Amino acid sequence: MTVRSGSSVYRRRWFEFLTPLGQPWRLILGVSIWVIFFGIWEIAVLSGWVNPLLVPSPVDVLITLYELFAERGFLSDVGISIARILGSFAVACVIAIPLGILMGSFKAVEAFANPFVSAWRYLPAPAFIPILLMWFGTGEEPKLALLFLGVIFFLITLIMDHTAQVRTELIETAMTLGGNRSQILWTVVVPAVLPNVLIAMRQMLAIAWTYLVIAEIIASTTGIGAMMMRARRFLHTDDIMAGILTIGVLGLLFDVMFRWLYRVLFPYLDQGER
Repeated sequence: MTVRSGSSVYRRRWFEFLTPLGQPWRLILGVSIWVIFFGIWEIAVLSGWVNPLLVPSPVDVLITLYELFAERGFLSDVGISIARILGSFAVACVIAIPLGILMGSFKAVEAFANPFVSAWRYLPAPAFIPILLMWFGTGEEPKLALLFLGVIFFLITLIMDHTAQVRTELIETAMTLGGNRSQILWTVVVPAVLPNVLIAMRQMLAIAWTYLVIAEIIASTTGIGAMMMRARRFLHTDDIMAGILTIGVLGLLFDVMFRWLYRVLFPYLDQGER
């Protein structure tokens, strides 16, 4: 990459530590990886390297995706899945954010709650499916509960760790100025940790999407996962791939939304490569 500066010309290497990349190049490189991916996929199908029945071509998947939305009411399934993700994630955030901040701020709260939270982090959420069905039946509750359990304990831990990393001198200065615990918590700790809380939410929302199909296996007739499971029975791999593509695009859109929200809420921070 050649860069002109006044009368001098110098060559900047592609791989430089701590050197930001211009937005045009970021866009070009980001699009290129997808062009390469879909190109290899299409070549693999056309060359007979894979069985088209099991791995349909990208063109077939896109045609199926259009049919799902235009003719088969897939938009309703997508809306239901989004509502499940957002509903369960909102409840998880309501609990995880205050608890994580308290655990990161006060060692007594951490000593009390962290052994419990840490133990639950190692339990796989899908293992709760049988008992969730016994407790809540086959309605919406077990699906929401599974999505909730999949993120809540990891989110608490992330927020606790970010809170514990708030600069000590900020808290010490507030204490020197006579601030009490409540004032320091709300005027120093919370504002300092909020950017990282948003980052933690962005990371864990991605995890919530990975649990979606598992949650919608639970006696469900609606949602993206339910559509994919119906397609499996009839070997409609193009439907399954279309569902996977839909989840990927939705996840990317939510990730972009969180990045935009970060820039809007915290314009004073170095945005860098977030």
